[in-house]
Amino acid sequence: MTDQTAGEVVTKAQRTLWGDVLRQFLQHKGGVAGSIIFLFILGAVLFGPFIHTIDPQFLDIRNKNLGPTWGHPMGTDNLGRDMLAQVLSGGRVSLAVGIAAMALSLLVGTLIGIIAGFFQKLDGPLMRTTDLFLALPILPLLLVIIMLFRDSLRSVFGPEMGIFFLIVFVIGITSWMNTARIVRGEVLAIKEREFVLAARSVGTHSWKIVARHIFPNVLSPVMVSATLGIANAIITESSLSFLGLGFPSDFPTWGRLLFDGANFMTLNPARVIWPGLAISLTVLSVNYIGDGIRDALDPRIRGR
Repeated sequence: MTDQTAGEVVTKAQRTLWGDVLRQFLQHKGGVAGSIIFLFILGAVLFGPFIHTIDPQFLDIRNKNLGPTWGHPMGTDNLGRDMLAQVLSGGRVSLAVGIAAMALSLLVGTLIGIIAGFFQKLDGPLMRTTDLFLALPILPLLLVIIMLFRDSLRSVFGPEMGIFFLIVFVIGITSWMNTARIVRGEVLAIKEREFVLAARSVGTHSWKIVARHIFPNVLSPVMVSATLGIANAIITESSLSFLGLGFPSDFPTWGRLLFDGANFMTLNPARVIWPGLAISLTVLSVNYIGDGIRDALDPRIRGR
């Protein structure tokens, strides 16, 4: 065996699963481009206010409805508030809602999917419950829940945190169904594999099998659902805010900025262009990241 051949054997032996996944993801142009855009947006909303230090709620009536200037790169609104500062501040809230609602949705969907797929007696009731939630008209249901509980939660947690908890809860609790069905399908296939049957044959407890063998093997669809869940949560929050049922007017989100700027589209189109562009780029980049993760986790593509 030559030195070159020996080196190739050692290199192949040192390859790991997640290393292969990362290499495959880096070959996905859309996933890489989406990651760059999403990281840029995330960095801008987190660190932008330390660079662009204008208070998003500062009123400058003498400079209202301005176009882009050096002092106000995105212009100002009808009250003279800086649009760039509001977009950066609103991005923090929108992304926080998206990530928190996605986490709640994944937790509920993964748990129900694993239980339904692994425990046959619970499969029927849990899947019928999932079908029931899928049949519900989500947007009217969200509107009813928010109208019923908004004031009580505001009085307990404050006007901002109360509506934040409510929106995260209603989005997360109404968007777990697709994750549950995907995870259930994966569990039904995995629980018939040899390593699971071997664990059962030696008397391993069911929950240990779930923790050690089932859950690690369903991470792939869960990770893809996570990226798509962020996009769906941001769109849903923006829709609620656009309808005037989201955060208060002095607590900007991208959807709220669209709602406030809709009446000034002819006077100042930038009022809706900038928050709309932020929503579109974020959702598009997250979807591309999800596509890249899906392809990277596909063993048929990764093995090429």
